[in-house]
Amino acid sequence: MDLHRGGWLGHPYNRGMSEVSEHDVLVIGAGPTGLACAIAAQRAGLSVVLVDKGCLTNSLFHYPAHMTFFTTPELLEIGDMPFSSPNQKPTRSEALEYYRKVAEYYKLDVRQYETVERVTGSDGDFSVHATDKFGRKVLHKARKLIVSTGYYDLPNYLDIPGEDLPKVMHYYHEPHPYFGQDVVVIGGKNSAAIAALDLWRHGAKVTLVHRGAELHRHIKYWIKPDIENRIKDGDVVAHFQTVVSEITEDAVTLLTPGGPKVIPNQFVFALTGYHPDFHFIEGLGVKLDDANARCPVCDPVTLESNVPGIYLAGVVVAGERTNEIFIENGRFHGDLIAKDLATKMRQ
Repeated sequence: MDLHRGGWLGHPYNRGMSEVSEHDVLVIGAGPTGLACAIAAQRAGLSVVLVDKGCLTNSLFHYPAHMTFFTTPELLEIGDMPFSSPNQKPTRSEALEYYRKVAEYYKLDVRQYETVERVTGSDGDFSVHATDKFGRKVLHKARKLIVSTGYYDLPNYLDIPGEDLPKVMHYYHEPHPYFGQDVVVIGGKNSAAIAALDLWRHGAKVTLVHRGAELHRHIKYWIKPDIENRIKDGDVVAHFQTVVSEITEDAVTLLTPGGPKVIPNQFVFALTGYHPDFHFIEGLGVKLDDANARCPVCDPVTLESNVPGIYLAGVVVAGERTNEIFIENGRFHGDLIAKDLATKMRQ
């Protein structure tokens, strides 16, 4: 059986279906935290492979095209590599370039477009069963696993009639296709405020719908007054303490404090948040603390879960409290995990 020990950013084009990738550590998820974990483990002398169902830093890639980060460049750095930017707050495109350069510099073995279906085996001998973008089966063997899958791939659905219409989206990318259209944006946090402003500035007729009495207090400080002024001036129509009860091809029905209201509509952005893949995490045998926001059970010092040999990193550690862990603090999880790995794998 041919073994492939890695080469940066993926396997050879002529990979046979009988091939098995064997490594000390396999990281599920190639976002910034996953990359930081791989770098730390690699520095500890371990062979590492990363597997992601999308592209490198897939979640960042799906952020709005012209998004600006809330933080400064140095707080997004991993692997002791400087993040140079002419801007006080870096853009999405700058971040994507930075993480590409980091992956290239460390020659990380990133298997992009491979979806992990299941994991078998136990500590010291895990088998990770995946499929590539053509549905072909891929098998990876690893002594230890690090789960850093994030949460941006799983939106919180509204579960209302019409949510499955093609005009309804749970991600916002860019405004051009919605020029002159009646667009409803559902949500009251950063993503909703940013989308509403961008759409309005590019000619869309925007209605913002939020179930709360006001916009969320954690909206970025330079965004909040902007959206509040647009609402005050009537540029963006806002309905608070309101939910969408039904979506049809040409309208949406709002349940407002004054009663039901039907408004014309061509597109809906349901930006109501996202959640980790709890089903996948539980499928690994990791227990969730239902009394504590479904946080996975893990050692706070080593981040090893209740399943020996399986570690957790990044936002998945916080369960449903997805606003507690970001790149800025999740990037340090790799060092904690690598320290424990180095100790246990020398034994």
